[in-house]
Amino acid sequence: MDLQLTAKTAFISGSTQGIGYAIAKALAGEGVQVTLNGRETGKLAAAVETLRREVPGAAVDGIAADFSDPDQVERLCTELPDVDILVSNVGLFGLQPFTEIPADEWRRYFEVNTLSGVQLARRLMPGMLERGWGRIVFISSESGVSVPADMIHYGASKAAMMAVGNGLAKLTRGTGVTVNSVLGGPTYSDGVAGTVESLAAQTGLAAGEMKAAIIAANQTTLLERFIEPAEIAAMTVFLASPRASATNGAAVRVDGGVLTTVL
Repeated sequence: MDLQLTAKTAFISGSTQGIGYAIAKALAGEGVQVTLNGRETGKLAAAVETLRREVPGAAVDGIAADFSDPDQVERLCTELPDVDILVSNVGLFGLQPFTEIPADEWRRYFEVNTLSGVQLARRLMPGMLERGWGRIVFISSESGVSVPADMIHYGASKAAMMAVGNGLAKLTRGTGVTVNSVLGGPTYSDGVAGTVESLAAQTGLAAGEMKAAIIAANQTTLLERFIEPAEIAAMTVFLASPRASATNGAAVRVDGGVLTTVL
């Protein structure tokens, strides 16, 4: 299927690795000019060069910014040109008992996971509406619907992200702009891989054994394995395309069947 994305432009936050990089790579493969983002300039430059090698002929650049630093976000928004597609992917996650999460950590999670998308949409959505076409995709999580007891701050910030996306969609009435959220399930991103390896080291298991044990403990997964970043990317690219013109204000599940709640 031709997704009709050739020569479109996109900005993907948090895209030097994992899900964000997979989305950038998939978009570039469809002929989209992509701008990557990461906190560290060296890592960002390496990701840009890697993507250029993996997708020959791709138009790729990058803008470094740490979304936990308001000054850097302000600078990024000043430097960022208008684009056709915004993918708000940057995010923090981690396991932490509720009573041990300080207020500053709650603020940091909402700053990065929720307000990053708010700030980017404020910058880019007006131009999309003026031009009459655009796509905003928030990379949320099934944890925003079924909030994990050991990641309540993460789940709450992802639920807020979905609420923002639903509200913004109502501002697009009668235009060619859409705003949707992707609810990823347990995905073996670089960050998750690091967490699995850390847990494995603490328990004396091999990383592969810990990975299998985590999935085995998930009683609702229908996939019975971790989702790959490329699988999240595939849905995101479709939603970013003209082919998804009738999907707006949706929370689209790519959760491997983990959620039992009907959205």
